[in-house]
Amino acid sequence: MLATAGFIAGGHIKFVFMPEIDSDWVTIAVEMPQGSTAGQTRDVVRRLESGALGVRDEIDAELQGPSIFRNVFSIIGDQPMLRRSAFDAAGGLGGQAHLAEITIELLPAEERRLSSTGIVSRIRSAVGPLPGPESVSYQSSLFTVGNAIEVQLSADDLELLAAGAERLKEAIGGYPGTEEIRDSFQEGKLEMRLDLKPRGRVLGLTMADLATQVRHGFYGAEALRLQRGRDDARVVVRYPEEERRTPADIEAMRVRTPSGGEVPLPYVADVSLDYGYSTLQRSGGRRVVTVTADVDAGAANADEINRDLRERFLPLLVREFPGLGYSYEGEQRQQAESFASLGRGFLVAMVAIYALLAVPFRSYTQPLVVMSAIPFGMIGAVWGHVLMGLDLAMLSLFGVVALSGVVVNDSLILLSFYNQLRQEGRPRDEALVEAGRQRFRPILLTSATTFFALLPMILERSLQAQFLIPMAVSLAFGILFATVIILIGVPAGMKLLELLLERWADLRGSPEEASEAAAI
Repeated sequence: MLATAGFIAGGHIKFVFMPEIDSDWVTIAVEMPQGSTAGQTRDVVRRLESGALGVRDEIDAELQGPSIFRNVFSIIGDQPMLRRSAFDAAGGLGGQAHLAEITIELLPAEERRLSSTGIVSRIRSAVGPLPGPESVSYQSSLFTVGNAIEVQLSADDLELLAAGAERLKEAIGGYPGTEEIRDSFQEGKLEMRLDLKPRGRVLGLTMADLATQVRHGFYGAEALRLQRGRDDARVVVRYPEEERRTPADIEAMRVRTPSGGEVPLPYVADVSLDYGYSTLQRSGGRRVVTVTADVDAGAANADEINRDLRERFLPLLVREFPGLGYSYEGEQRQQAESFASLGRGFLVAMVAIYALLAVPFRSYTQPLVVMSAIPFGMIGAVWGHVLMGLDLAMLSLFGVVALSGVVVNDSLILLSFYNQLRQEGRPRDEALVEAGRQRFRPILLTSATTFFALLPMILERSLQAQFLIPMAVSLAFGILFATVIILIGVPAGMKLLELLLERWADLRGSPEEASEAAAI
């Protein structure tokens, strides 16, 4: 058990929240800057399609079999596959020219030798960096619970928030295997900004006055409505069309002051052109920005990167930018919630098992001997994952919880027969040996039948079985190893318990207490 704990702590076996399930679909989502035309988006889509089809031709030539691509289709203006995912809230809305999506249908996983992740890696290498898009994200896993790295920064100052997000993206980019690093700051369209000068405030103008007059001059102010039957016609007053065509017309306009005079707009306000933000997010009354990244599972482990960021970089970032806060979202938040829920459920299960064992044994200590075999089942679960070439996952822990019940069943068979022999008057050591000899076959058969019943599921390659394989590995290999512990460790634990109880009775020195200890 100590060797297994050291093997895990040394990072020789990785932990992933959810294993990557090979999908029969590859989705490439494109997001261009706000205001991009459909033609600009189409040019990027064509480059991605060309790279993907080139990879298809290379793979088909290598494998000399049926084409690995069954269908390829692209959509400009929407991202339906991305929005369809229940765990991805970043999907766009239909009818936006800056969004696009390419979906590739692959051969079923049972009919191809390349994983969807490997195909995506080759497409990404063939396409290379693309100038123009805000982001290009690849998705090849059947099931996702969020981004592998997702940190939400919060602050009151937007500039502080943007600077902190850039520093965090630089730090994430320094880890090997990180890709598609982005933040939720989305640059909007080009906009004109008006800033009131001190001389304008002296004249009695406010920003509301300035904005209202500019809007009325170029968009129009409603002067009156004329009734025409059941309808009405709105009469709007604004500058003539030839005086509201160019940005220079804004600088040429005159602003009316509260005293009734008129002054040129540049005299009372600064006019500048800049890009705004398409969206601003808030949480708890503070502005937030979310920094996300994906991790190549073959090159790095997302859990290790997140732990290093939490322990080393993020505390330094908060000290560098006072007023900045952070929290983990996405996969890490789901993982923390799942661990907390699983821990509570496991504790309730252990209490229930103890209570159910204490009743038939009529003892407070013998259930502890039975349950002492439960932690050792984890040894078989871990080394089963090593043997099968799998990472530990949340589903593996579900299998460990299920394993606890099976281990208890085998221990119960052994100790029940031991108690029966003791009631017949057999000495302790003789009863332990006889119980092990008589119950060896039932315990072995129980474990063997469980293992071989789960073996077809472990070896199954179909898409539907991929979710259950980590759970089946934990249960099958865990019970196989726990059988040895039950046949050797449980009798040894029982003998140790009785020796301790006898020693306690000797120290108390009373025959009545000795008989009470024997009953316990």
